[in-house]
Amino acid sequence: MKILGIDPGYAIVGYGVVEYRANRFTTLDYGAILTPAHTPFGGRLCTIYEEMCRILDLHRPDCMSVEKLYFTNNKTTGIDVAQARGVVLLAAAQRGVPVAEYTPMQVKQAVVGYGKAVKSQVMEMTRVLLNLKAVPKPDDTADALAVAICHAHSSGSLLQAAIARQGSR
Repeated sequence: MKILGIDPGYAIVGYGVVEYRANRFTTLDYGAILTPAHTPFGGRLCTIYEEMCRILDLHRPDCMSVEKLYFTNNKTTGIDVAQARGVVLLAAAQRGVPVAEYTPMQVKQAVVGYGKAVKSQVMEMTRVLLNLKAVPKPDDTADALAVAICHAHSSGSLLQAAIARQGSR
């Protein structure tokens, strides 16, 4: 299964592509979509959309996993991130790529084994699980890879739940 993990944002969108087969990971690609601060917001959304389309077309993932939004203090920033997340989801929907969404706590639980792990623990376990020499930078890239790992570790149980629902119809 080829998974595209996404850490949404409007200044930086982290992405990571991993292959997960027989309980083993192969890292295929990772990086970040960057939008300059001086760019009008609509232009930032266009850049994110165009780059997401390029990444999806290049890698043709079986699925995409995206971190759910979580914000408590700055609602304005949260709304802007939600808009950027929307163009990411649009690009996937246009290509028929299924999307799974995970909370930060679910990602931490899947990667570290503890839902209240600190960021440095998640980053180090991501590095170890993917057999990388260093933690990818910027942090958004490592976060995106962690979201992909989360989906790999969770997709079996999600698949079983879907099969169970189909069987009960």
